[in-house]
Amino acid sequence: NVLVGGFFVISGYVAAYTSTKLGERAADEKKLAKPELFFWQKVMGYYPLHFTVLSFFTPMFVQVEQWFKTPLKTTLFRAFLSFSMLQAWFPKEAEIWNQPTWFLSALTFSNLTMPAVLPAVARLSKNGLQKLFCALTAVSLLQKISWSETSRFHVHNVTKKDSHPLIWNLTRFHPFWALIEMTMGIVAVRNVMLDTEDDRKKERINPICYFVAAYSTLLLRLTRFDFNDAM
Repeated sequence: NVLVGGFFVISGYVAAYTSTKLGERAADEKKLAKPELFFWQKVMGYYPLHFTVLSFFTPMFVQVEQWFKTPLKTTLFRAFLSFSMLQAWFPKEAEIWNQPTWFLSALTFSNLTMPAVLPAVARLSKNGLQKLFCALTAVSLLQKISWSETSRFHVHNVTKKDSHPLIWNLTRFHPFWALIEMTMGIVAVRNVMLDTEDDRKKERINPICYFVAAYSTLLLRLTRFDFNDAM
């Protein structure tokens, strides 16, 4: 799921790079003039394949539902969520049928918000972008800590009366977290796009430092905290 979060960041990075102006605190009005068109262009980049694959395997999913004696109403509801890509909004149904497509569900919501998010972030100065990035990182970190702390719901017995696995699903699949990560990507690229000649001449931190810092978080596994791969 951490790697999936990276894809959300990259999606935001690319969206801002192609829809905001280089060196200016503004979005590309032409590309965002029709928000509904911008949204559908993004969605149609992946929905046709999603629809084709899901249609092909639907008989298999329905058969499995029958084997487990799932009520017809529930089966139809799950089919609706899968085809409409709304499953990420329902913690109990986030991984129904084709499990990884919860990512598309969350991505679709994030794409829906982009016509509003992109211009808002594009208007920020470099100082504003840095403050926003720190705030988004803090929220994302809290989410991952929450996810780690609730990991016992999927690695232990979830039938205990005192267990609430829905909390774990909320910290993993909710589209709000995808929006946070996409916005982080937007902020990151905007910070670069506003660089001046003086900024480009400044000495940069060696990227290996970030690489080492990222992988050093694996040492958290040696602590008493219940951190999993979320970190």
